[in-house]
Amino acid sequence: MNIGLRPVPVEEKSVLRNLMHLYLYDLTEFTHEDVSRHGLFEYKYLDHYWTEADRHAFFIAVDDHLAGFVLVNRHSIVLESANTVAEFFVMRKYRRQGVGSQVVMKVFDMFPGAWEIRLLYNNTAAWAFWRSVIRLYTGGQYQEQILNDERWTGPILTFGS
Repeated sequence: MNIGLRPVPVEEKSVLRNLMHLYLYDLTEFTHEDVSRHGLFEYKYLDHYWTEADRHAFFIAVDDHLAGFVLVNRHSIVLESANTVAEFFVMRKYRRQGVGSQVVMKVFDMFPGAWEIRLLYNNTAAWAFWRSVIRLYTGGQYQEQILNDERWTGPILTFGS
């Protein structure tokens, strides 16, 4: 299995928007969000990934098939100017095959420095995934805290790459 990452060019923003819709639909199990009046789940920061220097959008590919995306930015809330994985989506077909782990480790290597990963409080599968990957990547050298204020409600994992 060949797993790759490639930047999303602005010309393919609509493809990312389509994948984002699937991702946000998946998250409704935890967020309980509703679709817009147009029947879509919308991501208000999407356009910012082509207008702000500290935002990066990547497609995930498996054997040249589109398999998901990862959005990286520096909009951290606990650490000053840390890298964050703002959104991360691997299509169900490719889950539990090591795709997510390989992609995340590549992303950590691409953006060395401090990292902050925020998780939805009730998404226990995400907790298990991120803890496992970060533990492996850092040799167990990471911190975890639960935040419950106006900035965020849920676990936050911090570490360095």
